[in-house]
Amino acid sequence: MIRYAVIFLLSLTLMSCQEEVFLVLDQNEERLPVIEALWTDQGVYNEVKMSLSKNYYDSMDLEIIRDAQVFIRVKSSGRVIPFNFITASNSYRPHPSERARVGETYELNVVWNDKAYQASGMMLAAPIVDSVTWKFEEKRLFREEGFYIKVYGKIPFTADNNYRIRVIENDTLKNQREDYLLFDDTFGLQFFEKGLELGYSFKENDRVRLELYRLNRDAFEYLNQLVNLLFNDGGLFSPPPQNPESNIKAVKGNTPALGFFTVSPILSRTVLIQAKYD
Repeated sequence: MIRYAVIFLLSLTLMSCQEEVFLVLDQNEERLPVIEALWTDQGVYNEVKMSLSKNYYDSMDLEIIRDAQVFIRVKSSGRVIPFNFITASNSYRPHPSERARVGETYELNVVWNDKAYQASGMMLAAPIVDSVTWKFEEKRLFREEGFYIKVYGKIPFTADNNYRIRVIENDTLKNQREDYLLFDDTFGLQFFEKGLELGYSFKENDRVRLELYRLNRDAFEYLNQLVNLLFNDGGLFSPPPQNPESNIKAVKGNTPALGFFTVSPILSRTVLIQAKYD
């Protein structure tokens, strides 16, 4: 019998945002480690969260893993960046001065209970965000009345064009299945220069923070698979649900890990929606 497991990723992070991810887990399987690792060019974002998977119908609290050995290795030099468990955030964090540098490849290492896991990713250069604008729109068919945000920028790269935009509205991450804003260069990138409009409305005095990530392809594919899973209704014509393919691999022991490792620059912009600037 297949049941659903609820894995909480990026919980208790900045601005009290919480991202809830649903994964499929057979009830007869052992509980698996869930690793959510983020390594960026901004120290405040850098952390590794670890927990144990749980059955959807299990009423127990999320079980945080606090006793793992976590570090990142800089591939070019072999330098090790240690992470320590911080009780306040329930996550492993490096020294605040440590951050990703463009062009470097980083290897995540997690050792726990005689098991070891690794993942790697390259830090890519960030695209360009020129401006963020908003405009009031009247109610139309399939479109609510309100202020709509457009992001203008340039993407000068010919490869590795895999992007995600996260939207934080009044300190709350927009985290429904339709809020995963992912795009690549399959149909070109000129639309970014013409203005990428977010698909939902805001109200006057809403404070909105946008975060633009440039992802490695494996992290991008993980999120795409996750979105497909979230939209899977289990109906007759839906494919069998399955976990997104993690880019974190077991290098010691046979127990796989859930979750994924992201290496990315972050461009962030915060706007306060006001009609007088429309």
